[in-house]
Amino acid sequence: MNSYLFHSLESEKLYFKELSLADAQAIHNYASDIEVSQFIGWKLMNTLDETREHIETMLKRETAGTHLYASIVLKATHKVIGTVMIFNFDHEANRAEVGYVFHKDYWGKGFGTESVALMSHFAFTSLNLHKLHAIVVDENIGSARILEKNEYELEGRLKDHYFIEGKYYNALLFGKITPHKR
Repeated sequence: MNSYLFHSLESEKLYFKELSLADAQAIHNYASDIEVSQFIGWKLMNTLDETREHIETMLKRETAGTHLYASIVLKATHKVIGTVMIFNFDHEANRAEVGYVFHKDYWGKGFGTESVALMSHFAFTSLNLHKLHAIVVDENIGSARILEKNEYELEGRLKDHYFIEGKYYNALLFGKITPHKR
């Protein structure tokens, strides 16, 4: 996997960069927010040390070749505003899962849509993947909209798929097949 290229992607308003412990505080600012972490699959980071440990885990996964991660940086301020990831690679079927998380101050401003567009284009053109998918909690309407804007299709609902803080949630399964191979 070409993690160097993934870490150097950029668009009009954003650029990706390698995850770094030097950005632990910026990452902690959203990873410790209950509203942000509610539906993303990461446990709430209560301390900066927990966030550092989580970053170290992500870096180990990337080194092992099982995941690609990048910090999302706003060009105007050079602030880390989120994290994107490509993971759950199925090399036989030539597909993977995408994920993303943003500081809530940057929700609803198009940065999620822009980040998923960058990540998807990279996955299809540089990794030559056939299909990408994402699974989101059905109550996470903003995340579903990001995928829809990037032409991911709703492929199904998974009943009571997530159990979060004592409550079951349905999941929405979105998929996108490479536009080059349709």
